[in-house]
Amino acid sequence: MKDATFFLVREDILPEAMKKTLEVKKLIERGKVDSVAEAVQRVDMSRSAFYKYRDAVFPFHTMVKEKLITLFFHLEDRSGTLSQLLSVVATAGCNVLTIHQTIPIQGRANVTLSLNTNGMTEDINRLMAKLRRLEFVEKVEILGQGA
Repeated sequence: MKDATFFLVREDILPEAMKKTLEVKKLIERGKVDSVAEAVQRVDMSRSAFYKYRDAVFPFHTMVKEKLITLFFHLEDRSGTLSQLLSVVATAGCNVLTIHQTIPIQGRANVTLSLNTNGMTEDINRLMAKLRRLEFVEKVEILGQGA
């Protein structure tokens, strides 16, 4: 998912697997099931299909009211990398809520940032592109979004 772009698409043209993915996510979110396995069985969907689409399809109302986002980074371990990363995030108008960084192993570290995007001054796709262009960033992905 290099530079993800989002589209608004009517439900009636979505493939059945995407519709069922949304149903599974709703069951899990509302606590109607105890596991992914139970949810996919209830909507007659394979677990592999659910995992394929779960991070790619969202209800419109969720995307509109999102204010929080969690990003995962795989970084080269160099002096000042976290500072540079946070500077890009702050310049975009995001407020950092939490930072979790692993101990560097073999010159690499993982960082997870939870951000409040309420004051964000640019599009999330543009921010992700800027983050990917940082020379020490090997990987960045959206782990989750929530209100």
